Amino acid sequence: MLAASYANHRNRILMLRKFAKAELNRLLAHLRSLGFTVLGPKLEDEAIVYGQVDSLADLPRGYSDSQQPGKYRVSQAEHQFYFEFNLGPHSWKQFLFPPRVSLSTAQLDATGWTFETPHQPAPKLAFLGVRACELAAIAVQDRVFLHGPYVDPIYQARREAVLIIAVNCTVAAATCFCTSMLTGPKCQAGFDLALTELDDCFVAEVGSQRGAEILEAITTESATPPEIEQAKVREQGAVEQIQKSMDTTNIRNVLLDNLEHPHWDTVAERCLSCTNCTMVCPTCFCSSVSEVADLSGEHVQRIRQWDSCFNLDFSYTASGTVRNDRRSRFRQWLTHKLASWHDQFDSSGCVGCGRCITWCPVGIDLTEEVAALREPPISNRRLPVIEPPPTICHLPRSPVDPHAAISAEETQ
Repeated sequence: MLAASYANHRNRILMLRKFAKAELNRLLAHLRSLGFTVLGPKLEDEAIVYGQVDSLADLPRGYSDSQQPGKYRVSQAEHQFYFEFNLGPHSWKQFLFPPRVSLSTAQLDATGWTFETPHQPAPKLAFLGVRACELAAIAVQDRVFLHGPYVDPIYQARREAVLIIAVNCTVAAATCFCTSMLTGPKCQAGFDLALTELDDCFVAEVGSQRGAEILEAITTESATPPEIEQAKVREQGAVEQIQKSMDTTNIRNVLLDNLEHPHWDTVAERCLSCTNCTMVCPTCFCSSVSEVADLSGEHVQRIRQWDSCFNLDFSYTASGTVRNDRRSRFRQWLTHKLASWHDQFDSSGCVGCGRCITWCPVGIDLTEEVAALREPPISNRRLPVIEPPPTICHLPRSPVDPHAAISAEETQ
């Protein structure tokens, strides 16, 4: 038995099995019988997004995508692969760290206020089609929400209920740079199963005992050496297609030592502060909390929802808005993502997925911005000269006789 053989090893072992593509339908059915809702890639609104997948028919078979800075297109291709495309605008973050969630409620009745914390069971979710950079992103959010002094109970419950079936990339987009961040394109850890799609079958690597157990529900056999070699060739094909790179050498100090580099102003002239980059990012976790009352004022919910450091109000304090221009907000995002994140969480906040590049309306490319910030500035940044206000001469007022004013009122 696969599960038994897996349990006999202390560390994760490389167990390569193969199964016919039709068997994936049986695997999905088995997961549903275990109470899982399977989520995976689907074609909706001319984009490949994540939604409920019940069968192979729901997957975007035969589709490819084209990505450039500020551009994304999905089109039918000549192949018949199920996973021959790159990442769309969705990330798995939405299922582990929901965009909007109720933290607590308050209800007013005749006896006064009653305060409650909602306790809803976490849904059993099976993620299908998780890529290597997304596994790294989930690991980053695990570090933020689970491994610090304060654990987020909502994230923890959802994370513990998730099963992950990853897929190794066999193609790369023009915006991918996972090789620079050492996060892909091959899945290394953090999955229950990892699949590589070949012409007529999937080669599966088992990453956990749970993964071994669910694989036993379908018909598999040992992958042959030629099939293993073909899987490696397909995975290497994605590596060779990656065009973009980012030099991460000493990147923390490079950014924090150049906070007044004039290039920040150049980026600010293009940035729309639209928050797209933070919304599609699989690791950004900024949120705000507000209290929302119904019309009667007797029921109040404390709501947490996604926010962004690009929003003007996000840096509002009692003394006013701290980052009140696009330059300071973009600088905050990039330096936190690539520099101070290391101080907080001992890792980078970027996994090289390229979503922020693709979905930026003006095509800002953080790899190019970092390269520009590495260049010595031609001149120091100059703040605009603010002219002092003109001096206003006030003529001395004539003394007023209060009695005269009274006399005038009496006369009227």
